[in-house]
Amino acid sequence: MIGLVLAAGAGRRLRPYTDTLPKALVPVGPAGAEDSITVLDLTLGNFAEIGLTEVAVIVGYRKEAVYERKAELEQKYGVKLTLIDNDKAEEWNNAYSLWCGRDALKDGVILANGDTVHPVSVERALLAARGEGKRIILALDTVKDLADEEMKVVVDPEKGMTRITKLMDPAEATGEYIGVTLIEGDAAPELADALKTVWETDPQQFYEHGYQELVNRGFRIDTAPIGDVQWVEIDNHADLARGREIACQY
Repeated sequence: MIGLVLAAGAGRRLRPYTDTLPKALVPVGPAGAEDSITVLDLTLGNFAEIGLTEVAVIVGYRKEAVYERKAELEQKYGVKLTLIDNDKAEEWNNAYSLWCGRDALKDGVILANGDTVHPVSVERALLAARGEGKRIILALDTVKDLADEEMKVVVDPEKGMTRITKLMDPAEATGEYIGVTLIEGDAAPELADALKTVWETDPQQFYEHGYQELVNRGFRIDTAPIGDVQWVEIDNHADLARGREIACQY
């Protein structure tokens, strides 16, 4: 199993940082040392802590910044990085971006969005839930109060995940998908095909629509509650401030 990071996004709401950096390299260090650590640093640290030694990173927007730091990150976290170029990063959404990493999926991956600050307990929860024929497991926050923007999930105790979308009444949701997934290698062909269907239908769709496409085809997707932990998806400057608060705790 390897790590896989989606780090191709532009993150325009985080300018001026993202004038020159992809969102995954926006600094989240403590006050006075903001440049000391990034979301990508935190994710690679998590992967290293659970014993992963290889990580694929899908890059696109300002990818040269990731290429420049590749050797440094490899040495710092003791991992081998493979960078995968997304040629449509500034035009299309992340269903296509994840599809670009379809070959890496064959090894089995823990996938992490490049804008999610979260503790290593999330990866451990996914690993603990592994087995019993489970092929895709989503990290799910069942504690947080939900609103309109969150990627909401409905889980049936017998069938697993039945619905994943932002366009849902929060009261109907079981929890929020936090952007971290365990994907077994034998699920790779079916997931790649579902993602292809999604981005060919609408290049602006999220990769989570690929998960919904799989479920609609009869594929079972499971979930793992992460408990009451501090995490944040960094989309704007308010999220960034929260991310810096959280990152200091890890």
